[in-house]
Amino acid sequence: MTPVYLDNNATTRVADEVIEAMLPYFTELYGNPSSMHTFGGQVAQKIQTARQQVASLLGAASSDEILFTSCGTESDAAAVHAALRAFPERKHLITSTVEHPAIKALFEKLAKEGFRITTIPVDTRGRLNMDLLEKSLDEDTAIVSMMWANNETGTLFPVEAIGKLCREKGILFHTDAVQAVGKIPMDLKTMPIDLLSLSGHKLHAPKGVGALYIRKGTPFTPYIVGGHQEHGRRAGTENVASIIGLGRACLMAEEKMAEENTRVRAMRDRLEKELLSRIPKCFVNGDLDARLPNTCSISFEYIEGEAILLMMNQYGICASSGSACTSGSLEPSHVLRAMGVPHTAAHGTIRFSLSIYNTEAEMDTVIEKLPPIVKRLRDMSPFWSDS
Repeated sequence: MTPVYLDNNATTRVADEVIEAMLPYFTELYGNPSSMHTFGGQVAQKIQTARQQVASLLGAASSDEILFTSCGTESDAAAVHAALRAFPERKHLITSTVEHPAIKALFEKLAKEGFRITTIPVDTRGRLNMDLLEKSLDEDTAIVSMMWANNETGTLFPVEAIGKLCREKGILFHTDAVQAVGKIPMDLKTMPIDLLSLSGHKLHAPKGVGALYIRKGTPFTPYIVGGHQEHGRRAGTENVASIIGLGRACLMAEEKMAEENTRVRAMRDRLEKELLSRIPKCFVNGDLDARLPNTCSISFEYIEGEAILLMMNQYGICASSGSACTSGSLEPSHVLRAMGVPHTAAHGTIRFSLSIYNTEAEMDTVIEKLPPIVKRLRDMSPFWSDS
């Protein structure tokens, strides 16, 4: 059965162009980029090309602002710990109630170590309380870390406005942009963002590679020490093939940005419209005016999301009940709880996340198969009444 893959916020298919770019670095170009000889030096040059490709997608001022990491989680941790080392006298950190576990769990750990954490709430559409954020900034604040785009709802935070508030107070601003990179235009040359995290497997590069943008002049102490790789900012022999793949994926993302925001968005909107019209007692989560073009989170009341996923899986339809990093938990999503989504709906939430590889025919399959699945599950539910 050919899968209808609509779980691209969990991970993406590695693009054919990316695989092609990577293959030589497993075979004939296997030199160590730190070696003095030409055979290794040519690999170092290709890493620099990949660094430039990542910088271009982000609109960074210089490729020197790009640090390669193993994933978005490492990038997040490196950014936060750099701020703590830069301002050791400051013990206050600020984040939001809807962050990815990579930040959420890190801040919970730091709270146990004695740091004062302020967690800014969101409204029912997942929009940040900017007034409270502004009031929470003080002289003891080391860093503000807010995601650019929510991985479950697609809601976009006003990162430029957040960055301006932080800059006025001399506070570092980090954004986890793992879901946003490659989907919406960015120009970090002009935006007040000091640190930004991204992950390759969210934009058709392989798993196990990411990057951290560090604005020139931002204080940064290495999180991983040892050798001199990455200009002394991250030790360890580079994951060469994956770095090359990430660079190629960023180049492709630039080329496909318009398609992401037109064709992909139109497919998402049609899927959403048809499901809402065919299935009673369901609604879309998130800020419908400021949202990623590929993401749709729908809550179906009085049924379990896991049951929906299992029944859709019989038709090869792949989606998610929320973040892949929290799968297996019986608790409803912390994002939906923070937004005040009632338990009767939060448990029945499905996230569809599209990519440039999806088709209208695949949307037709979901539109055909999902309404009878929901009806069947509701017919079995003691809490459901269609009256």
